[in-house]
Amino acid sequence: MMSTNGSLFTPLNLVTAVPAPGFVAQGSGSGPAGEQTAIVVGSGFGGLAAAIRLSVMGYKVTVLEKLDGPGGRGYVRRQDGFTFDGGPTIVTVPFLFEELWALCGKTFADDVELRLMDPFYRVRFHDGTHFDYNGDPDRMRAEVMRISPEDGPGFDRFVKEADKCYQLGFETLGCKAFDSIGDLVAALPAMVKMQAWRTMFGLVSSYLKHPKLRMAMSLQTLLIGGNPFSVTGVYSLINALERRFGVYSAMGGTGAIIQGMVKLLTERDVPVRYNAEVRKIVVEGGRAIGVELANGEALAADIVVCNSDTSWTYKNLIAPEHRRHWTDKKIENGKHSMSLFVWYFGTNKQYPDVPHHTMVLGPRYEGLLTDIFKNHKLTDDFSLYLHRPTATDPSVAPAGCDCFYVLSPVPHLDSGTDWAAHAERYRQAVCQRLEETMLPGLSQHIATSHVMTPQHFQDDLLSYKGAAFGLEPLLLQSAWFRPHNRSEDIENLFMVGASTHPGAGMPGVLMSAKALQTVVPDIQNAKTV
Repeated sequence: MMSTNGSLFTPLNLVTAVPAPGFVAQGSGSGPAGEQTAIVVGSGFGGLAAAIRLSVMGYKVTVLEKLDGPGGRGYVRRQDGFTFDGGPTIVTVPFLFEELWALCGKTFADDVELRLMDPFYRVRFHDGTHFDYNGDPDRMRAEVMRISPEDGPGFDRFVKEADKCYQLGFETLGCKAFDSIGDLVAALPAMVKMQAWRTMFGLVSSYLKHPKLRMAMSLQTLLIGGNPFSVTGVYSLINALERRFGVYSAMGGTGAIIQGMVKLLTERDVPVRYNAEVRKIVVEGGRAIGVELANGEALAADIVVCNSDTSWTYKNLIAPEHRRHWTDKKIENGKHSMSLFVWYFGTNKQYPDVPHHTMVLGPRYEGLLTDIFKNHKLTDDFSLYLHRPTATDPSVAPAGCDCFYVLSPVPHLDSGTDWAAHAERYRQAVCQRLEETMLPGLSQHIATSHVMTPQHFQDDLLSYKGAAFGLEPLLLQSAWFRPHNRSEDIENLFMVGASTHPGAGMPGVLMSAKALQTVVPDIQNAKTV
């Protein structure tokens, strides 16, 4: 069948969308019954959030997912009775999820149970001492004073700085799409007030003197793919976010949130198609008009929204002649985030003294991060994030067992590491480190095991260079300098997710879907949250 633009496409299977309460459909589109159609590429948190918001705006949406289930980086693996969250495990800013449910006339708590973590996470230093990071200002100050009494006043000043960055960076700029140079100019006063040119570690060090406290209060940027010695200190706002809104875990794992979002889409007649890898974004006359799948199927749409990695998308899904801004050279010269080595394992015994979240720091901090981010060198030492969800939710493992994943930041594929040959040796080294620090006798109690390497991020998740978070959130790769929510090169092509504005992390990708609403064609002048 020929589409209205004369191209050979299979039309989307469209049905009449039902606007959510408070939304009044108006205007006409190109689809049947005056509807306009949208394809969302990728079913990660950003893609699902975008699909929900577009559906509420009146678009007829179809979500396309390469994998055999939803989630993208948040894909859920079930193995030998254990349930492993594939990606994000820390839930912050839950009101961003509550908004999505409210847009659909639903209540988030009816579908997903969140439990507040206490502590949010433990930072274990190489000498065996630890810092319990939580959301209570008095308890946090007491932890600071326990390690370094002279740093109490500095910590109070740091908290005020984090609150300022939260107000200016998160509330004012987070959901704003940086669509033009004018948007950048308008944001400059806020960036100056936050002294955005300071690095995260530099900002923390200006308030705190003890090396352990400088590590404990700066490592949060690693959660969004940024080296604290390079990325902007604006990300001190993470501290304010966690204090204001808490750090939670979802019962059943973060996959329970993914399933809840898919449920919202199902109730709105939005299909999510699996095993549907997009191999090409079709562009005619400078405008995205649809996609072609790996199986040769072609789908037309009025707009295309990509939750896929932006560098991969521009370099591999769009022909070079359509890319004046995001050329191959610009993509290759970008500074991309680190990658991850992740080992998922279950044990046939429990470790009740291990918290839900633990940062297990190695002997080096700045040197290790320099090797990872700048030298792209895989070293013998490492730092780890250990996730034990059974500390909160025994349902994710068989009775009497524990469920874990341990994550090690590693360089992306520019390291030249042959992960097929090296993965097992690296896993064994991680296992040994855990036995020495947190999980005695671990190697004798492993009941199930699965490893994910940077090669997986490239080959299965289609992340350029296997970088787990897209472009590193450096100052000149953030906001207007980051890939825009509305493509700079192609009309009717849009971006959401970790590798576009505002960046990685669960709040960031959800906010990218909010920013999307400010730049997609408005077909019903609806108010949104």
